Amino acid sequence: MNFPSNLRYTKDHEWVLLEGNTATIGITEFAQRELGDIVFVDIPTVGKSLEAEEVFGTVEAVKTVSDLFLPVAGTIKEINPELEGSPELVNEDPYGEGWMVKMTVKNPADVNALLDAAAYQKLIAE
Repeated sequence: MNFPSNLRYTKDHEWVLLEGNTATIGITEFAQRELGDIVFVDIPTVGKSLEAEEVFGTVEAVKTVSDLFLPVAGTIKEINPELEGSPELVNEDPYGEGWMVKMTVKNPADVNALLDAAAYQKLIAE
């Protein structure tokens, strides 16, 4: 499995790429493998200000629906428009074309408190 070292990770299997005070967020390769074929992504939170660990949407796979948890506090600015017609992008390219949201982070230092690639790898190996 792939765990890009430039990303931060959560125990809930989301990843974060911070650029300035904008974070791009998606689910990890591990998470999409566990879920199986993703058929729908529902993120009704554009424009909303949320706290860390609040649910910002759901991802629906063939056999289950799973909540998506915001890694850090901030405001959802954008949803990946490609996911509406092609939710399988989350399975095919979870760290690229399968990103889910972009948000303005309330405190960029909070991202540094998340797991690095090595710590996330250790978490899923347990």
